[in-house]
Amino acid sequence: MPEIFTASIAEIADRLKLEIIYAPKDINELYVADNDCNRPGLQLMGFYEYFNAERIQICGNMEFAYLASLDEDVRAERIDALFATKIPLFVVARGHEIYPEMIEIAKKYEVPVARTQESTTEFIAALIGFLSVKLAPRITRHGVLIEIYGEGVLIVGESGVGKSETAIELVKRGHRLVADDAVEIRKTSSVTLVGSSPDNIRHFLELRGIGIINTRRLFGMGAVKVSEKIDLIIELEPWDSNKIYDRMGVDNEYTTILGVKIPSLTIPIKPGRNLAVILEVAAMNNRQKKMGYNAAKELLNNLGLEMDMKDTVKNWDI
Repeated sequence: MPEIFTASIAEIADRLKLEIIYAPKDINELYVADNDCNRPGLQLMGFYEYFNAERIQICGNMEFAYLASLDEDVRAERIDALFATKIPLFVVARGHEIYPEMIEIAKKYEVPVARTQESTTEFIAALIGFLSVKLAPRITRHGVLIEIYGEGVLIVGESGVGKSETAIELVKRGHRLVADDAVEIRKTSSVTLVGSSPDNIRHFLELRGIGIINTRRLFGMGAVKVSEKIDLIIELEPWDSNKIYDRMGVDNEYTTILGVKIPSLTIPIKPGRNLAVILEVAAMNNRQKKMGYNAAKELLNNLGLEMDMKDTVKNWDI
């Protein structure tokens, strides 16, 4: 069964500058588990089919205009029906004055009520953006995540292969470290993975023979980043003379993480190879491919040859 992640009302209020009007208990102990929200216009009219009571409910100008058109008894009845579903949080947008009966009903059903001065649309956009990251499905994988020329590159490989040494060389060349050793990967949309470091080891990096270093303190704030989208996965492996490596880049390799396909490469290591430069070129080449240019395809076309491209997919979710 997949793990369910939550965000506390306290975190939401702090990030989105909410004014808490009523809370049945400490807002650090109240949680939201759904990363979507709802404007309950239809529900205030009495329609509850397909209604998801797990979502935060947000009322703006339109909902308050409708409530104002009702007489007091009907208004209280409609608000009572909505709050009776035990919604996790009711937010009033645009700083609207809250009806007294709304607070009484919230106390009756122990539904937290908050207010924002933002417009409904702006607040919803910020809320969904925050919850999409906070509640995203996630896994942790061994590797190093670094930003190279704006591309998030996840470096993987067996222990001792040289991931951290390559990362520190890239940092010296002006790129930014996101995570070393443990990379927390979150699925923030159906096509996007974002990697970050666990809080307790953020900015630390292990170099064999030297030990633990703090990248931010050693190289400055410009050498680190808190999170980054994963655009490319590079697997480092010792050179195997019996293995045939792709020299043209004709075939496309992908790795599937949490159901998202990410381009991947396998780079063999042997003395004399400058891995930092190779990874820089890999990042730039990956960006070119995303923009529609493939150097291998152009070369084969120049030679009058047809390119038969094959996709190889490796699944990390198994």
